[in-house]
Amino acid sequence: MLDFTFKNTTDVRFGNDHIDAELHDVLSHYGQNVLLVYGGHSIKKSGLYERVLNLISDLNVTELAGIEPNPKIDSIRQGQKLAKDSQVDVILAVGGGSVIDAAKVIGSAAFYDGDPWELVVDSAKRYEIDQLPVVDILTLSATGSEMNFGAVISNPDIPLKKGTGGPNSPAVSFLDPTLTYTVPARQTAAGASDIFSHLCEQYFDNNASNDISRNMIEGLMRTVIYWAPIAVKEPENYDARANLMWVATMALNGIVGLGTINSWTVHPLEHELSAHYDITHGIGLAILTPRWMEFALNTNTKPLFARFARAVWDQYGYDDMELAENSIRRTHDWLKSLNHEMTLPDVGITDDSKFEEMAKAAVVDGKLSTDAYVPVTEKDAIRIYKDSMEEFNK
Repeated sequence: MLDFTFKNTTDVRFGNDHIDAELHDVLSHYGQNVLLVYGGHSIKKSGLYERVLNLISDLNVTELAGIEPNPKIDSIRQGQKLAKDSQVDVILAVGGGSVIDAAKVIGSAAFYDGDPWELVVDSAKRYEIDQLPVVDILTLSATGSEMNFGAVISNPDIPLKKGTGGPNSPAVSFLDPTLTYTVPARQTAAGASDIFSHLCEQYFDNNASNDISRNMIEGLMRTVIYWAPIAVKEPENYDARANLMWVATMALNGIVGLGTINSWTVHPLEHELSAHYDITHGIGLAILTPRWMEFALNTNTKPLFARFARAVWDQYGYDDMELAENSIRRTHDWLKSLNHEMTLPDVGITDDSKFEEMAKAAVVDGKLSTDAYVPVTEKDAIRIYKDSMEEFNK
């Protein structure tokens, strides 16, 4: 096992009895001036927007609406100005991972006089300044942003989609599974694919002695594999929504990633897709993951893929290479059962004109040629993108 330091101070309030009883006191603990950050019309349509405003009607609330999936830097710039002008004490993020990601970076930008894109490009700057506390009400199970330090922000003008880390995870996260009942099946599926990818990125790692993390990840994988299809088919099944919400949080709150040594691969590749084409992140991951697995399977990685087959997919009775290949097929078929869109043309990417540019950026930004579980060159990345243009027939 490798040395590590771990600290996560997010206060999680899980279940459907916390928001009405506790939200006001949680926010007023930090001050009277609240920046309410949210996305589109879904929280208004569901009644959550009005419910929240009624609970905090005596506080000074400034609103920032319109946070998009793959949150854009212009929203961060707007939030920075509002936070400074209104002397905000605390940010309340109501929505999914994109909203929470935006809130985290706005929390830093409130103490920064320059362009907040500089905080995305260079995370070290965020550790030199303060960060407003973020309280969130989660409405989509996917990114795990509700209990981690990361955020991913897009700059369409470049185009570039980049992850940034900060000094603090959310102060308090309200995780009410009933708030995800109205999430459409497509978004539920994309969220589950994102969760599964987070687990794969940490599982396929060259630290062979990190058995405790692998065992935990295998359990979390089995959880999302079992409950995600139920949540898609039965959107108001509380147990399905609750398990999916908590597995999303556990997949990326830092615990199962302790002691890993490799950088992620599929996420940098997908960030280029959604930076250039603004596709749904989870669906992009679903498309790329089996193609990356096919690329990554070799004599050296065969034992871990075979373990993956046995421990996660209950596959036995074959030699290791057959087990490894079966695990990739099972992964693809499960993802396809959730996501109808499983090739790049399915999401509107019909030519390879940008693949060289995307591959170069992904390899550099993700350090894929040096730090990945299986090194990925620009040529390899182009191959993975091109393989994703066709139906998976392995």
